Amino acid sequence: MEQTVSIIVSPEDQVRLAEVIGDLNSPQKHVQRARIVLLSVERRPVIEVARNIGISRPAV
Repeated sequence: MEQTVSIIVSPEDQVRLAEVIGDLNSPQKHVQRARIVLLSVERRPVIEVARNIGISRPAV
């Protein structure tokens, strides 16, 4: 059984997270966390999120 993380994020917060990802001055740890949240909003399996970002499953 695939493990998923379900997060509810408002559309405004999704825009803010996308801005963090697009800002070249954002620290990479913030960009990585924003990407985890945005992919989790889409109810993707944890392993897919980890592969997409290039991190370990436990990190997600």
